[in-house]
Amino acid sequence: MAVLRTAPDHAEKKSAHAAEQQRPDILTRRWEWFEGQLDLDPDRLVFIDETWASTNMARTRGRAPRGERLRAAIPHGHWKTTTFVAGLRNSGMVAPMVLDGPINGLAFQAYVDEVLVPDLRPGDIVVMDNLSSHKRPGIRAAIEAAGASLL
Repeated sequence: MAVLRTAPDHAEKKSAHAAEQQRPDILTRRWEWFEGQLDLDPDRLVFIDETWASTNMARTRGRAPRGERLRAAIPHGHWKTTTFVAGLRNSGMVAPMVLDGPINGLAFQAYVDEVLVPDLRPGDIVVMDNLSSHKRPGIRAAIEAAGASLL
């Protein structure tokens, strides 16, 4: 079987981005964010993010030798989500927490109050995305009460 190579000038895969990035107010804020990064001390940054896994993520299809049936046990009807949230410093991971269920505002507030804040030092800069559960007023207050700032 012959293998065809793509031409060196072939088109690239489309990379989608949020249309809101083109709004003038968002462009200004993004530019300020990029410019402000030059003044940040990497040893003071704490990036917060979460990920999850669910039991309904099991594959529903597979491959088996011709003529043989593929059999695999998977959870059925008992879907469960497990969320992992943690901070990442220049020196490694900090303040990890596993949550039995999806993240929401109350759970994230508890994470900040009970797990993250005790790990923060005055002058730290906490960076997180704009997930709705990150926007509760108590989040910023708890981080700033520890002497850190929130971006």
